[in-house]
Amino acid sequence: MGMSKLHTFSHGIHPDEYKEFTEHLPVERMPFSDEYVLPLGQHIGAPSKAIVKKGDKVLRGQKIAESTGFVSVALHAPVDGTVTAVDLVENTSGQMVPGIRIKTDAYSTQQFSQPLPPDPTTLSMKEFLASVQESGLVGLGGAAFPAHVKFAIPEGKTCRYIILNGCECEPFLTSDHRTMVEQPDAIVDGIGILQHFIKAEKIFIGIEANKPDAIEILGRKIADSTLPVEVIPLKVKYPQGAEKMLITAVLNKEVPSGKLPLDVESLVSNIGTIAAISHWFRKGMPLIERIVTVTGTALNRPANLLVPIGTPIREVLDYCGGLKPGASRILLGGPMMGQVQKTIHTPVVKGTSGLLALTDKEVKPMEEYSCIRCGKCIDACPMHLNPSLLGLLAKNDLWDEMEENYVFDCFECGSCSFVCPSGIPLVQSFRVAKGLLREKKAKEKAG
Repeated sequence: MGMSKLHTFSHGIHPDEYKEFTEHLPVERMPFSDEYVLPLGQHIGAPSKAIVKKGDKVLRGQKIAESTGFVSVALHAPVDGTVTAVDLVENTSGQMVPGIRIKTDAYSTQQFSQPLPPDPTTLSMKEFLASVQESGLVGLGGAAFPAHVKFAIPEGKTCRYIILNGCECEPFLTSDHRTMVEQPDAIVDGIGILQHFIKAEKIFIGIEANKPDAIEILGRKIADSTLPVEVIPLKVKYPQGAEKMLITAVLNKEVPSGKLPLDVESLVSNIGTIAAISHWFRKGMPLIERIVTVTGTALNRPANLLVPIGTPIREVLDYCGGLKPGASRILLGGPMMGQVQKTIHTPVVKGTSGLLALTDKEVKPMEEYSCIRCGKCIDACPMHLNPSLLGLLAKNDLWDEMEENYVFDCFECGSCSFVCPSGIPLVQSFRVAKGLLREKKAKEKAG
């Protein structure tokens, strides 16, 4: 497939990619650990509710927690083992939250043998959504939004376009890249299952041009398919994979302020999520494991690993040869939007796309200076906001004025902080402001 015309959006940044550590490494299966820690809230929405108790024997793939509302999903055991506690566990944000601990059965073969869900072609849309919710599937790009909620097209809305996100624009991460190269059949099958229900006019797979093997392999696979699919090569730029940027790049349409992709008749889903739909309906495999890129300058052996959900990150780091001297920061996700970890005892969760170990060289603390009005943050912001103004308003606690200047359109990509020569932590101040504004609105609503 030619790449003479590379689609993109305006603004954005070009951080170093660091993909070379893992982009050509095939996915390895992570060995099973002795214990798994499973927070009940691993997704946006209501946490699931435990349906097992201490002492219960569980099988790999068995449901151990049920959804508690529409924006909620089930949770399943990643191994054959015994529940040792249904208690508070530490999550990836450092909070103590309800969770389940499972001790692995050391004598089990860990063969997966759960029943298949019904043939998707026999299901109604409502039954299909319920089945996806039962699978525990969430968006695997990092946000962990329940997949069935995204696939539920509200009355009065139309979905003409499905856009599959294969950009993986965050530096270091290559888990989506390896999924596209190694699981193209599952991706095409997942597209077919989703298309059976959505019936979109056109399906696009957006892939950045630094993944030519993925573009070629998926292009060849869809050429053999009868589905209305097209692979769209995209310019390498951050944050190309943000859904609003992807819609602009692929469709040349802008999602209006405060609106969602469906307001421009589009649905965006991560490529790994689509492959997981196939794994659920064809193998009965719920979301009990995921591909994680384990990488960084402070790691002895970078790898792409298939990791059971709930694996403590210390076990993953040990399997990859441990940390080098000078390691100073561990993140879940990429360096731009990833979550810094205060301990290596937290678990891999459904939204963990990467485990990144960095040295002092990459995480040098910057001294903060006054804004020099250079405008670099304005040129970088993909949402065409004025981060300099928003930062000034935040500094003066002018929260309402920040809302008037569209702070809620900011999705915290970090582009403004990345280019700021004064070292101002802009995105952090926006995050605080949005939290305070939401709190204020909730209090006003409560009366």
